[in-house]
Amino acid sequence: MKLYYMPGACPLAAHIVLEWIGAPFEITEVKREALRSPEYLRLNPAGVVPTLVDGDFVLSENIAILHYLADLHPEARLAGDDNPRGRAKVNHWLGYLNSDVHQSFKPLFAPQRYIGDSSMNEDLASHAKARLHGLFAVVDTPLTRHDWLADSGRSIADPYLYVLLRWAKGKEVDLKGMQGLDGFFARMQADPGVKAAEHAQGL
Repeated sequence: MKLYYMPGACPLAAHIVLEWIGAPFEITEVKREALRSPEYLRLNPAGVVPTLVDGDFVLSENIAILHYLADLHPEARLAGDDNPRGRAKVNHWLGYLNSDVHQSFKPLFAPQRYIGDSSMNEDLASHAKARLHGLFAVVDTPLTRHDWLADSGRSIADPYLYVLLRWAKGKEVDLKGMQGLDGFFARMQADPGVKAAEHAQGL
C-alpha cells in the first residue's frame, strides 16, 4: 500500500490512520510541480493529493481513503463502533470537516482563485479567518465533553481535525478560549502514531 502526499497537507490524516492500524505501507512525496505531471495524472486525474494505491486499486479523495482504511481494519474501531448511529456520527464530522472547514481555508492558501485584485487579499483573509473561527467553535463544544469528536471514541475524523488545526495555527486563526480544541490538539501531538507520521513527513 502506498500513500502519495505533500508534507502537512490533508494526506497527513490518512498517514496517521495508517500508523494507527499498523498495516505495512510506504509513502511517496509529490512535489507541487509534479501534481500536473503525466505520470501523476494517470494516478489521479484531478492532480491533487492524497492518492492511495493498494495493489491494482487506486483511490483518491481524503474521506474515501479514510473510510477504506477503516473498513480494511475493523479491529482498529475507527469508524464508529460499527453500528449505524456510531458510523453516522463519524460521517457527520467527516462531512463537516471536509465540506465546511477544509473549504474555508482555500481563500487563505490561494486568494488568487477568488479575487483578481491582490490589494483585497488581506480583507479576504480576514473574512475567511472569521468564518473559520465560527466553524471551529462548533467543533470545540463536543470536545469539552469527550476526548474525541465522536462520542464512541477515537475515529478517522480525528486525524482530519488535527490536520485542520495545524493549518489554523499556521494561518493564525483565532482559537483562543477553545479549551476542547486545546486539549484535543495536545492529545494528538502526544500520540505515537501522530508523531511517527509527522516525523516521516519532516514536520
